[in-house]
Amino acid sequence: MNFINISLGILLALMTVLFIFRIILTWYPQVELTRLPWKLIALPTEPFLIPARKLIPPLGGVDITPILLVGICTLLREILIGQQGVLTMASRLQ
Repeated sequence: MNFINISLGILLALMTVLFIFRIILTWYPQVELTRLPWKLIALPTEPFLIPARKLIPPLGGVDITPILLVGICTLLREILIGQQGVLTMASRLQ
């Protein structure tokens, strides 16, 4: 169970960092996300951003979906493996 907690924590933290990089990259529209090293940021995040953009279209030309997904990743990390998280509490019972 501890391996799952650590792996999930690393995955959610990595996704949070990647979404923060996507927020920063929106400030530079000339950056081509199809070229390295930017492609390393775009590939894992784009599958999450596409459906989110369908639900929440850009407001005034500003894409807020990466901000929303940073919040979701952070919330999931806290709910699942935070100090009082579900998986953390379950691992203490064993």
